Amino acid sequence: MEIPKGHYVFGTVKVGERGQIIIPKEARDVFHIKAGDTLIVLGDEKWGIAVTKSDVLERHANDVFRKISEGDKDEHQ
Repeated sequence: MEIPKGHYVFGTVKVGERGQIIIPKEARDVFHIKAGDTLIVLGDEKWGIAVTKSDVLERHANDVFRKISEGDKDEHQ
């Protein structure tokens, strides 16, 4: 199976005794993750967990809120 451009499989990681994982170097390089960055762990009981940089999620949330706000303005015109 070919992985679509922009999608990645970085392999597997083991969870340590304290619940820690090591993010593979290639993933850190692709997503510009460095020591001290804040990550958000999201979860869905059906799909599992996902980890993303907090600034990425914040940027997407701001886009959503901006579009909602613009939609509200259009409805009141």
